[in-house]
Amino acid sequence: MKNDKLIFLLMVLATFFWAGAFIAGKYGVQEFSPLSLTFFRFLLASVIIFIIMVKYEQKDWHLKKEDWKVVLFLGTVGMIGYHILFFAALKYTTSINASIIAATNPMITSVLAVSFAGERLNIKRVGAIFIALMGVILTITNWDLNFLTHFTFNKGDILMLFAVVCWASYSVISKRVMPKYSPLILSTYSFIVCTVLLFPFVVWEQIQTSFLSSTTWSGWTSVIYMAIFPTVIGYLIQQMSFKALGASRTNIFINLVPIFSIILATLILHEQFSGLKLISAGIIIGGVYLNSVITENPRQESNKSGDTSI
Repeated sequence: MKNDKLIFLLMVLATFFWAGAFIAGKYGVQEFSPLSLTFFRFLLASVIIFIIMVKYEQKDWHLKKEDWKVVLFLGTVGMIGYHILFFAALKYTTSINASIIAATNPMITSVLAVSFAGERLNIKRVGAIFIALMGVILTITNWDLNFLTHFTFNKGDILMLFAVVCWASYSVISKRVMPKYSPLILSTYSFIVCTVLLFPFVVWEQIQTSFLSSTTWSGWTSVIYMAIFPTVIGYLIQQMSFKALGASRTNIFINLVPIFSIILATLILHEQFSGLKLISAGIIIGGVYLNSVITENPRQESNKSGDTSI
Protein backbone atom coordinates (compact mmCIF):
# COMPACT_ATOMS: atom_id res chain seq x y z
CA MET A 1 0.00 0.00 0.00
CA LYS A 2 2.85 2.37 0.89
CA ASN A 3 4.54 1.46 -2.40
CA ASP A 4 1.31 2.26 -4.28
CA LYS A 5 1.23 5.72 -2.72
CA LEU A 6 4.81 6.32 -3.89
CA ILE A 7 3.86 5.24 -7.43
CA PHE A 8 0.84 7.57 -7.31
CA LEU A 9 3.11 10.49 -6.41
CA LEU A 10 5.64 9.55 -9.10
CA MET A 11 2.90 9.33 -11.75
CA VAL A 12 1.64 12.79 -10.80
CA LEU A 13 5.23 13.99 -11.20
CA ALA A 14 5.45 12.28 -14.60
CA THR A 15 2.27 13.96 -15.82
CA PHE A 16 3.72 17.28 -14.65
CA PHE A 17 6.83 16.58 -16.74
CA TRP A 18 4.68 15.69 -19.78
CA ALA A 19 2.69 18.89 -19.35
CA GLY A 20 5.96 20.80 -19.20
CA ALA A 21 6.83 19.48 -22.68
CA PHE A 22 4.13 21.72 -24.15
CA ILE A 23 5.71 24.74 -22.47
CA ALA A 24 9.28 23.78 -23.38
CA GLY A 25 8.19 23.05 -26.94
CA LYS A 26 6.73 26.53 -27.22
CA TYR A 27 10.14 27.99 -26.33
CA GLY A 28 12.00 25.51 -28.52
CA VAL A 29 10.13 26.31 -31.76
CA GLN A 30 11.23 29.93 -31.46
CA GLU A 31 14.84 28.88 -32.14
CA PHE A 32 14.68 25.48 -33.86
CA SER A 33 12.68 24.18 -36.76
CA PRO A 34 10.27 21.35 -35.84
CA LEU A 35 12.62 18.94 -37.64
CA SER A 36 15.80 19.99 -35.81
CA LEU A 37 14.00 20.24 -32.46
CA THR A 38 12.79 16.66 -32.88
CA PHE A 39 16.29 15.50 -33.84
CA PHE A 40 18.12 17.04 -30.87
CA ARG A 41 15.46 15.93 -28.41
CA PHE A 42 15.79 12.30 -29.46
CA LEU A 43 19.55 12.40 -30.00
CA LEU A 44 20.03 13.06 -26.29
CA ALA A 45 17.14 10.80 -25.24
CA SER A 46 18.48 7.93 -27.40
CA VAL A 47 21.89 7.99 -25.73
CA ILE A 48 20.41 7.91 -22.24
CA ILE A 49 17.71 5.32 -22.86
CA PHE A 50 20.06 3.05 -24.86
CA ILE A 51 22.39 2.80 -21.86
CA ILE A 52 19.41 1.99 -19.63
CA MET A 53 18.13 -0.64 -22.09
CA VAL A 54 21.49 -2.43 -22.35
CA LYS A 55 21.83 -2.48 -18.58
CA TYR A 56 18.37 -3.82 -17.76
CA GLU A 57 17.63 -5.97 -20.81
CA GLN A 58 21.14 -7.50 -20.80
CA LYS A 59 21.51 -9.94 -23.72
CA ASP A 60 17.89 -9.79 -24.90
CA TRP A 61 17.84 -6.30 -26.39
CA HIS A 62 18.78 -7.12 -30.00
CA LEU A 63 16.06 -6.86 -32.64
CA LYS A 64 15.33 -9.73 -35.00
CA LYS A 65 15.87 -8.99 -38.68
CA GLU A 66 12.21 -9.52 -39.61
CA ASP A 67 11.05 -6.90 -37.08
CA TRP A 68 13.10 -4.00 -38.41
CA LYS A 69 10.39 -2.99 -40.91
CA VAL A 70 7.88 -2.53 -38.12
CA VAL A 71 10.36 -0.62 -35.97
CA LEU A 72 11.23 1.64 -38.93
CA PHE A 73 7.54 2.41 -39.24
CA LEU A 74 7.27 3.10 -35.51
CA GLY A 75 10.25 5.44 -35.56
CA THR A 76 9.09 7.24 -38.71
CA VAL A 77 5.41 7.69 -37.88
CA GLY A 78 5.37 7.59 -34.09
CA MET A 79 8.51 9.61 -33.40
CA ILE A 80 9.27 11.71 -36.49
CA GLY A 81 5.68 12.17 -37.66
CA TYR A 82 4.19 12.91 -34.27
CA HIS A 83 6.89 15.21 -32.96
CA ILE A 84 7.42 17.27 -36.12
CA LEU A 85 3.67 17.85 -36.32
CA PHE A 86 3.57 18.53 -32.56
CA PHE A 87 6.28 21.20 -32.75
CA ALA A 88 4.81 22.65 -35.95
CA ALA A 89 1.45 22.91 -34.20
CA LEU A 90 3.00 24.89 -31.34
CA LYS A 91 4.08 27.55 -33.84
CA TYR A 92 0.43 28.32 -34.62
CA THR A 93 -1.64 27.38 -31.60
CA THR A 94 -1.40 27.72 -27.84
CA SER A 95 0.13 25.05 -25.65
CA ILE A 96 -3.26 24.90 -23.87
CA ASN A 97 -5.09 23.93 -27.06
CA ALA A 98 -2.33 21.49 -28.05
CA SER A 99 -2.48 19.70 -24.69
CA ILE A 100 -6.28 19.48 -24.77
CA ILE A 101 -6.24 17.95 -28.26
CA ALA A 102 -3.38 15.59 -27.26
CA ALA A 103 -5.66 14.23 -24.54
CA THR A 104 -7.73 12.54 -27.28
CA ASN A 105 -4.92 10.07 -28.01
CA PRO A 106 -6.57 7.09 -26.23
CA MET A 107 -9.84 7.79 -28.06
CA ILE A 108 -8.20 7.95 -31.50
CA THR A 109 -6.16 4.85 -30.67
CA SER A 110 -9.41 3.02 -29.93
CA VAL A 111 -10.88 4.09 -33.28
CA LEU A 112 -7.80 2.92 -35.20
CA ALA A 113 -7.71 -0.33 -33.24
CA VAL A 114 -11.27 -1.02 -34.32
CA SER A 115 -10.49 -0.15 -37.94
CA PHE A 116 -7.17 -1.96 -38.34
CA ALA A 117 -6.66 -4.34 -35.41
CA GLY A 118 -10.07 -5.99 -35.27
CA GLU A 119 -11.12 -4.69 -31.85
CA ARG A 120 -14.83 -4.44 -31.15
CA LEU A 121 -16.76 -1.19 -30.79
CA ASN A 122 -20.00 -1.35 -28.82
CA ILE A 123 -22.61 1.37 -28.40
CA LYS A 124 -21.18 2.50 -25.05
CA ARG A 125 -17.73 3.02 -26.54
CA VAL A 126 -19.27 4.91 -29.47
CA GLY A 127 -20.94 7.21 -26.97
CA ALA A 128 -17.68 7.77 -25.06
CA ILE A 129 -15.80 8.52 -28.28
CA PHE A 130 -18.54 10.93 -29.39
CA ILE A 131 -18.28 12.81 -26.07
CA ALA A 132 -14.50 13.22 -26.48
CA LEU A 133 -14.96 14.23 -30.13
CA MET A 134 -17.34 16.99 -29.10
CA GLY A 135 -14.67 18.28 -26.72
CA VAL A 136 -12.18 18.40 -29.61
CA ILE A 137 -14.62 20.28 -31.85
CA LEU A 138 -15.37 22.80 -29.11
CA THR A 139 -11.64 23.32 -28.53
CA ILE A 140 -10.78 23.78 -32.21
CA THR A 141 -13.73 26.13 -32.86
CA ASN A 142 -13.24 28.01 -29.58
CA TRP A 143 -16.90 27.23 -28.84
CA ASP A 144 -18.04 29.10 -31.96
CA LEU A 145 -19.71 26.39 -34.02
CA ASN A 146 -20.24 28.85 -36.88
CA PHE A 147 -16.60 28.05 -37.72
CA LEU A 148 -17.82 24.67 -38.92
CA THR A 149 -19.60 26.31 -41.85
CA HIS A 150 -16.62 28.51 -42.81
CA PHE A 151 -13.75 26.06 -42.16
CA THR A 152 -11.58 28.78 -40.60
CA PHE A 153 -9.91 26.47 -38.10
CA ASN A 154 -6.62 27.27 -36.42
CA LYS A 155 -3.83 25.62 -38.44
CA GLY A 156 -2.00 24.58 -35.28
CA ASP A 157 -5.04 22.76 -33.87
CA ILE A 158 -5.40 20.75 -37.08
CA LEU A 159 -1.68 19.90 -37.11
CA MET A 160 -1.95 18.73 -33.50
CA LEU A 161 -4.88 16.50 -34.41
CA PHE A 162 -2.82 14.90 -37.19
CA ALA A 163 0.04 14.49 -34.71
CA VAL A 164 -2.23 12.53 -32.38
CA VAL A 165 -3.29 10.30 -35.30
CA CYS A 166 0.40 9.53 -35.91
CA TRP A 167 0.92 8.55 -32.28
CA ALA A 168 -2.26 6.48 -32.21
CA SER A 169 -0.97 4.63 -35.29
CA TYR A 170 2.27 3.97 -33.41
CA SER A 171 0.30 2.53 -30.49
CA VAL A 172 -1.74 0.20 -32.69
CA ILE A 173 1.13 -1.06 -34.87
CA SER A 174 3.49 -1.56 -31.92
CA LYS A 175 1.18 -4.27 -30.62
CA ARG A 176 2.29 -6.48 -33.53
CA VAL A 177 5.77 -6.87 -32.10
CA MET A 178 5.04 -6.18 -28.43
CA PRO A 179 4.82 -9.89 -27.51
CA LYS A 180 8.45 -10.28 -28.65
CA TYR A 181 9.98 -7.23 -27.00
CA SER A 182 9.57 -5.08 -23.93
CA PRO A 183 8.24 -1.52 -24.31
CA LEU A 184 11.73 -0.30 -23.33
CA ILE A 185 13.31 -2.05 -26.32
CA LEU A 186 10.68 -0.83 -28.79
CA SER A 187 10.91 2.74 -27.52
CA THR A 188 14.71 2.75 -27.59
CA TYR A 189 14.94 1.54 -31.18
CA SER A 190 12.16 3.93 -32.24
CA PHE A 191 14.18 6.79 -30.72
CA ILE A 192 17.30 5.65 -32.57
CA VAL A 193 15.46 5.31 -35.91
CA CYS A 194 14.10 8.82 -35.47
CA THR A 195 17.57 10.21 -34.76
CA VAL A 196 19.34 8.41 -37.61
CA LEU A 197 16.72 9.28 -40.25
CA LEU A 198 16.64 12.96 -39.30
CA PHE A 199 20.42 13.40 -39.13
CA PRO A 200 21.08 14.18 -42.85
CA PHE A 201 18.16 16.64 -42.95
CA VAL A 202 19.47 18.52 -39.91
CA VAL A 203 22.95 18.66 -41.47
CA TRP A 204 21.42 20.07 -44.65
CA GLU A 205 19.39 22.58 -42.64
CA GLN A 206 22.51 23.71 -40.77
CA ILE A 207 24.42 24.16 -44.05
CA GLN A 208 21.57 26.23 -45.50
CA THR A 209 20.73 28.41 -42.50
CA SER A 210 23.55 28.07 -39.90
CA PHE A 211 20.82 28.09 -37.26
CA LEU A 212 23.06 26.61 -34.55
CA SER A 213 25.19 29.75 -34.39
CA SER A 214 22.19 31.81 -33.25
CA THR A 215 20.69 29.28 -30.86
CA THR A 216 20.58 30.54 -27.27
CA TRP A 217 20.79 28.77 -23.94
CA SER A 218 17.00 29.08 -23.66
CA GLY A 219 16.57 26.98 -26.80
CA TRP A 220 19.01 24.31 -25.64
CA THR A 221 17.38 24.24 -22.21
CA SER A 222 14.05 23.36 -23.83
CA VAL A 223 15.75 20.51 -25.73
CA ILE A 224 17.47 19.16 -22.60
CA TYR A 225 14.26 19.37 -20.58
CA MET A 226 12.17 17.53 -23.19
CA ALA A 227 14.82 14.84 -23.72
CA ILE A 228 15.38 14.06 -20.04
CA PHE A 229 12.23 14.79 -18.05
CA PRO A 230 9.15 13.90 -20.16
CA THR A 231 10.92 11.51 -22.54
CA VAL A 232 13.26 9.44 -20.34
CA ILE A 233 12.23 9.99 -16.71
CA GLY A 234 8.51 10.23 -17.47
CA TYR A 235 8.70 7.05 -19.54
CA LEU A 236 10.55 5.09 -16.85
CA ILE A 237 8.11 6.20 -14.16
CA GLN A 238 5.24 5.09 -16.36
CA GLN A 239 6.81 1.66 -16.82
CA MET A 240 7.16 1.31 -13.04
CA SER A 241 3.50 2.23 -12.68
CA PHE A 242 2.41 -0.30 -15.30
CA LYS A 243 4.09 -3.05 -13.29
CA ALA A 244 2.76 -1.86 -9.93
CA LEU A 245 -0.73 -0.55 -10.77
CA GLY A 246 -1.58 -1.99 -14.19
CA ALA A 247 -2.23 -0.19 -17.47
CA SER A 248 -5.76 1.06 -16.81
CA ARG A 249 -5.01 2.67 -13.46
CA THR A 250 -1.82 4.19 -14.87
CA ASN A 251 -3.51 5.66 -17.94
CA ILE A 252 -6.00 7.53 -15.76
CA PHE A 253 -3.14 9.76 -14.56
CA ILE A 254 -2.53 10.93 -18.14
CA ASN A 255 -5.78 12.88 -17.89
CA LEU A 256 -3.93 15.26 -15.56
CA VAL A 257 -1.66 16.44 -18.39
CA PRO A 258 -4.02 19.05 -19.93
CA ILE A 259 -4.86 20.34 -16.45
CA PHE A 260 -1.18 20.86 -15.58
CA SER A 261 -0.57 22.29 -19.07
CA ILE A 262 -3.32 24.88 -18.59
CA ILE A 263 -1.83 25.93 -15.25
CA LEU A 264 1.75 26.11 -16.55
CA ALA A 265 0.81 27.90 -19.78
CA THR A 266 -1.17 30.48 -17.85
CA LEU A 267 1.59 31.11 -15.31
CA ILE A 268 4.69 30.87 -17.54
CA LEU A 269 3.54 31.75 -21.05
CA HIS A 270 0.70 34.04 -19.95
CA GLU A 271 -1.64 32.37 -22.42
CA GLN A 272 -5.26 33.40 -22.21
CA PHE A 273 -7.36 30.95 -20.29
CA SER A 274 -11.13 30.74 -20.15
CA GLY A 275 -13.60 28.58 -18.32
CA LEU A 276 -14.79 27.29 -21.70
CA LYS A 277 -11.38 25.72 -22.37
CA LEU A 278 -11.52 24.03 -18.98
CA ILE A 279 -14.96 22.67 -19.85
CA SER A 280 -13.59 21.43 -23.21
CA ALA A 281 -10.77 19.64 -21.41
CA GLY A 282 -13.27 18.17 -18.95
CA ILE A 283 -15.47 16.85 -21.78
CA ILE A 284 -12.50 15.20 -23.51
CA ILE A 285 -11.13 13.73 -20.29
CA GLY A 286 -14.60 12.45 -19.41
CA GLY A 287 -15.00 10.75 -22.78
CA VAL A 288 -11.50 9.23 -22.62
CA TYR A 289 -12.08 8.01 -19.07
CA LEU A 290 -15.42 6.40 -19.97
CA ASN A 291 -13.82 4.70 -22.96
CA SER A 292 -11.03 3.28 -20.79
CA VAL A 293 -13.49 2.04 -18.15
CA ILE A 294 -15.76 0.43 -20.73
CA THR A 295 -12.88 -1.40 -22.44
CA GLU A 296 -11.20 -2.49 -19.24
CA ASN A 297 -10.90 -6.23 -18.72
CA PRO A 298 -8.04 -8.52 -17.66
CA ARG A 299 -7.11 -9.54 -21.19
CA GLN A 300 -6.98 -5.98 -22.48
CA GLU A 301 -5.12 -4.87 -19.37
CA SER A 302 -2.20 -7.11 -20.26
CA ASN A 303 -2.09 -5.95 -23.89
CA LYS A 304 -2.09 -2.20 -23.45
CA SER A 305 0.89 -0.21 -24.61
CA GLY A 306 3.07 1.68 -22.19
CA ASP A 307 3.79 4.72 -24.35
CA THR A 308 2.73 8.33 -24.04
CA SER A 309 2.28 10.92 -26.73
CA ILE A 310 4.18 13.79 -25.23
